[in-house]
Amino acid sequence: MNLPFPMKRPEGQRVSPVQTSKRTGTGGMPCPTTNRKVGRRCCAAGALRCRRRSSAALPIQRFAALALLLLSTTAPRLVAQPEFDIVRIREGIPLIPISLSGFSGEVRDVLKFDLEVQGFTNVAPEVAQYNITGSNNGQVEGRVTDRISKANVLAVRYTDASLRTQAHAFADDIVLKITGKPGIARTKIAFKSIRSNNSELYVADYDGANAAPVTADQAIVAAPTWVPGRRMLYYTSYKSGYPDIYSHDLGSRERKVIAQHPGLNTSPALSPDGKRIAMILSFRGSPDLYVADAATGGNLKQLTKTREDESSPCWSPDGRTICFVSSREGTPGLYLISADGGEMRRLRTAGASRPTEPEWSPNGKWIVFTSMWRNFAICLVPAEGGDVVTLADGEDPSWAPNSRTVIFTRRARGRSTLSLLDVLTKGVKDVPQNSGSSSQPSWAK
Repeated sequence: MNLPFPMKRPEGQRVSPVQTSKRTGTGGMPCPTTNRKVGRRCCAAGALRCRRRSSAALPIQRFAALALLLLSTTAPRLVAQPEFDIVRIREGIPLIPISLSGFSGEVRDVLKFDLEVQGFTNVAPEVAQYNITGSNNGQVEGRVTDRISKANVLAVRYTDASLRTQAHAFADDIVLKITGKPGIARTKIAFKSIRSNNSELYVADYDGANAAPVTADQAIVAAPTWVPGRRMLYYTSYKSGYPDIYSHDLGSRERKVIAQHPGLNTSPALSPDGKRIAMILSFRGSPDLYVADAATGGNLKQLTKTREDESSPCWSPDGRTICFVSSREGTPGLYLISADGGEMRRLRTAGASRPTEPEWSPNGKWIVFTSMWRNFAICLVPAEGGDVVTLADGEDPSWAPNSRTVIFTRRARGRSTLSLLDVLTKGVKDVPQNSGSSSQPSWAK
């Protein structure tokens, strides 16, 4: 999409779409249009790829759910969720074998998808560890039995919601009872979708269902980021003809300009308490890292002052530290800096070249990122730095609230699709989509 830009932006230099990208400032890869070493920048107008990180939660309305919840007096054998460690992640863990029977149509499909994404595999009843039986005649009823110990793990009936929502709720309850960890089946995502040559933002269930447009500007738009605990997004848009950062309340539909400085305004990332925003601005020269008040963009503070580009900030769960990308040492690397300012230090990522797009896991233990070497790859490193594990081919990673599942972009046959990755088993499932290309996902937390 070629937009008619004026020659000069008031009070500053205009930045064209070919000079901005999601990985702004990742350095070293020459752009065939500008011949500048600008990282993996998109060279087609209309393909702005500004960086987003930090997701927000979309509260899920609870339906009048459990008319019946029966737990066996015989304690079920829980499958303990193993703690992450590099060796275990590199080797992977076995899938939990289950069988599904009695369910049909959409309910069966939803249950199977939800459980396979979270480390289960559907097998024959005689070899399953857990047999899941039930029905969906107007409402979802289900029972989970441990085939080996004969213990009744869960018996439940759901009402007052769509069958699809009831199926998601049953999947979440199964995950919680068997693993001891909350499920993710009723979470939300935001993402960018290109349909009919238009780039807009959408919100959907985590599995791609019930997708609804957030924007309809017919302008270049970049990956959204959630405000933690709120139905609100921040993103970069060329709605005004320039790359500015907006907040967008999904309830009231109110949209406000947060950063509209001359030059580049990209990569919004919200602090865990939602009160501060980290972002990349270039009005003082090269793109540098700044923090400000999230509600207004005021109280602006510059954290980096390098000649090289910075990009892709994300916050630690305690809100004290920001991880970001810099080419200060010549090639892109991950760096840490106090959210209040101070010295930046490089994070060791042994085994990965040209890291970008970091995101801190909600439990604070891991940073997932994209490695830009030959094929783009999703990689994982301890939050304190160290050896890297390559998980899958892809880019744009974003953590689920469970600190185990990652949504990312996978490119195949000329289009981009969203995929879900179970970090512990390395299982990957594509998110169904009807048309167009989807990318730059952000998972609500």
